Formats: sequence, structure tokens, C-alpha cells
Amino acid sequence: MSKKLRFLGRGGTPGDTCPSLYDAEDHYVTQGWRTGTPGTVEIPHLLLGFADHDTFIGSPLTDTGRGTFLVSGDPVTDPEVLAQMEIEPNEAAVKVPKMERTFYGAAS
Repeated sequence: MSKKLRFLGRGGTPGDTCPSLYDAEDHYVTQGWRTGTPGTVEIPHLLLGFADHDTFIGSPLTDTGRGTFLVSGDPVTDPEVLAQMEIEPNEAAVKVPKMERTFYGAAS
């Protein structure tokens, strides 16, 4: 995992202090609320709007029906990476693939 994170955006709590999305070159790091399932966090829908242009989170997203998604990935445990984030006690971070969007043309 890349050690250097680039902050992309945050939102979902009063004051928009968290959750957060980070770019780590060939993948994203999503910081979200703990779910009780290791490697799965809950993030607000709006967090996806911070993804780099023409990319998306390449991990299945499960809509909770309350304005959030569950997203699963490799748990982030590297202290050097975690030190770059402001993680609350009820949060965790997961590494997810960064995928490029492909345009196949307009629907007829």
C-alpha cells in the first residue's frame, strides 16, 4: 500500500468531520463507521462524489436504505497510513480498488 495519502473529501456528520475518502495512487482508502464486520465500513452516499474524475470505487457497495453504503476492503492497519487520517474511535479504514470508468456511448 502506498504510504502517502491524498485527501479527497469528507462528509456525513455534523460539521463534515468524517467519514473521508483518500487517494493512494492505484487504490482508494475509505474511512467510515465501524460495522462490527472486519474489513467493512459504512460511508455516506455523498463520499463517492469525491472520487477522482473518471474513476470509481471498485468494490461492491450495499445500500443500507438510509443514505449510506456498506463497503468492504482490506483493513488499513499500517500506523504510518493511519497517522495521516483523523480516525474517531467508532471508525475504521479499508483499502478498495480504484477503477477507471469506460464510456461505451450513449444509449439509444
